Amino acid sequence: MKLIILDRDGTLNEDRDDFVKSPDEWRPIPGALEACARLYRAGWQLVVATNQSGLARGLFDVATLDAMHAKMNALLAQHGGRIDAVFFCPHGPADGCDCRKPLPGLFHQIAARYQVDLRGVPVVGDSLRDLQAGATAGCEPHLVQTGKGARLDARGLAEIVRQVPGTLVHADLAAFADTLLSHRADPSALASGASVR
Repeated sequence: MKLIILDRDGTLNEDRDDFVKSPDEWRPIPGALEACARLYRAGWQLVVATNQSGLARGLFDVATLDAMHAKMNALLAQHGGRIDAVFFCPHGPADGCDCRKPLPGLFHQIAARYQVDLRGVPVVGDSLRDLQAGATAGCEPHLVQTGKGARLDARGLAEIVRQVPGTLVHADLAAFADTLLSHRADPSALASGASVR
């Protein structure tokens, strides 16, 4: 099974310091939906793993979150792609759950749902906690320089690579797709590539 696990805010759509609270506020990062569609057409199944503490904070409800994801998939369908499933943590930082990234609970849910070993499965995110959660579950970490990743200087990028060894850095989701698809004939070439792209 060809599976990719994506973060949402800052990776697929524009991040907001005050949270993405409605479908109107859910705006795709330029090129992200096209990248997802390219990956989907190449035979990859895409799933999202996302912290959504706005639920615990009372900023929106599950129906509104579902509406955001309906918009996401409707826009993706226009490009010939789709997200197979969205796994989300509804808890706040102090709730003590095991599904809020950087803990790997969402990834364990994904592994159980798809009955797959996540070793080597790409995880793509814009922050350290995305990569830590994925790496703990055995995923191959990929950082995009959008969202929170866009705020990192060279030292910040190097620190993430130090904390999550093997991290590959890409300008955005489109650059990640370029890299993955260019190495589809030889998957090991991706893992042996440079740490920063």
